[in-house]
Amino acid sequence: MKAQKTLLSVSVASALLALSLGAAAQTVRIANQGDALSLDPHSLNESLQLSVDSNAYEALVGWNKKLEMVPMLATSWKQMSPTVWRFELRKGVQFHDGTPFTADDVVFTMGRIAADGSDMKAYSNDVKETRKIDSHTVEIETKTPLPILPQILSQVYVMSKKWCEENNAVRPVDRRKGVENTASFKTNGTGPFHVRERQPGVRTVFVRNPRYWGKVEGNVQEVVFTPIANPATRVAALLSGEIDVMEPVPVQDIARVNANANTRVLAGPELRTIFLGMDQKRDELLYSSVKGKNPFKDKRVRQAFYQAIDIDSIKRVVMRGASRPTALMVGPGINGWTDAQDKRLPFDVDAAKKLMAEAGYAEGFEVSMNCPNDRYVNDAQICQAVAANLSRINVKINLQAETKGTYFPKILRRDTSFYMLGWTPSTYDSHNALNALMRCPDDKTGSGQFNLGSYCNPKLDELTVKLGAETDQAKRNAMIKEAFQIHIDEVGHLPLHQQTLAWGVSKKVELTQLADNYMPFKWITLKK
Repeated sequence: MKAQKTLLSVSVASALLALSLGAAAQTVRIANQGDALSLDPHSLNESLQLSVDSNAYEALVGWNKKLEMVPMLATSWKQMSPTVWRFELRKGVQFHDGTPFTADDVVFTMGRIAADGSDMKAYSNDVKETRKIDSHTVEIETKTPLPILPQILSQVYVMSKKWCEENNAVRPVDRRKGVENTASFKTNGTGPFHVRERQPGVRTVFVRNPRYWGKVEGNVQEVVFTPIANPATRVAALLSGEIDVMEPVPVQDIARVNANANTRVLAGPELRTIFLGMDQKRDELLYSSVKGKNPFKDKRVRQAFYQAIDIDSIKRVVMRGASRPTALMVGPGINGWTDAQDKRLPFDVDAAKKLMAEAGYAEGFEVSMNCPNDRYVNDAQICQAVAANLSRINVKINLQAETKGTYFPKILRRDTSFYMLGWTPSTYDSHNALNALMRCPDDKTGSGQFNLGSYCNPKLDELTVKLGAETDQAKRNAMIKEAFQIHIDEVGHLPLHQQTLAWGVSKKVELTQLADNYMPFKWITLKK
């Protein structure tokens, strides 16, 4: 234990030294509880990684400060037919290495996200073909009408075909297998910043891209991004001025940060929903005392787990009020969410015990639970609280909380029986959550790619496909409601809450906090 403490002290000291060395004029120093696991924008569909990578890479369309869709690498787009979209590409754009951006890069990128190892397959599963019309025009043909295609493409960051071919990075790195390539450590996008230095788990240094085609509203020339896992160390670094921005601020330290003369907390609702998933496919769970069968295939067991979780206590004690309990897999701000459906089953231990007994598990059972300890707000503490709650119905949870660097590869392989995950619909539409989290998994198409417990209902799948093609908003929302109700009735997952964003910021820094928890460096200004 003493040796571990010594190593931790050395690691923290190294991180803070790196921060101090990176300090310079118009340099902003940002700390997060975790690191982007790769610089490859197609290797992990995780919002911190995509947020970090989005400063170096760009999509055809993007979002402004009001989360309104705006042109990025495409200047315009229109439907040529119900299944064909034409995108006019921005001219005069160069990648970081000076290579011109053309239609070839878009065609290449759409193929890359559909390749083995890609964590972005779900964004291409409705695409039939991407074709070049001329050097700055592409058409994307979908399998069925897909009116939200532009929104979907907002998360598909374009890579240089030439650079990927020259650097053995034609396919994305596979986080499930631990495979790496040049794109893991270097960037070559069209974005306003490029990576000058990459030390995974230590620091990443971004500098302004002198070739950037667009306007940069902020004045920051350099960004030093450093993971500091220990919350107390992170807060201390902010209060002492060693860093300028940090997130998340532990809920118990918000008042302290606000009381400091030189810092403040930016707080606001986040679009992310935190939930628990269960293996509902295997005939026998991988990590359970139950042999020969899978208790999670029984709705009564799933509902018992749900009703045994004291979500109000988690909100009050663990989250200190900084969460919004939910019954849905999406929250307010996402198209398709309705207050009428967002009513949780009551917390009722006696009812949960009765359900367990009816299912044949009156004496309970043991099961392992996988959780990250550096990804969501108080993630490990939430899982500890859930474990304590479930002990009341005789369920013994063997909690395995670990850094996201090992956690995500494990659960993405579906090497889990019971797990935590958070999800922000990148399109701000419920179709995204239905398609990625609740559809029956299909590894070939990418449908249900993050449905890691393999919940499956063909009717929900049918509705998801139909609403994806529906242009009438009222009809779309009616189908979303019907699909959500199927999922609610079957207790497909265990939704917990939407967490509250809390960024600690130096008063000399101006930035924009978005509800999707992305942090564009181009909007950061250091005041004199």
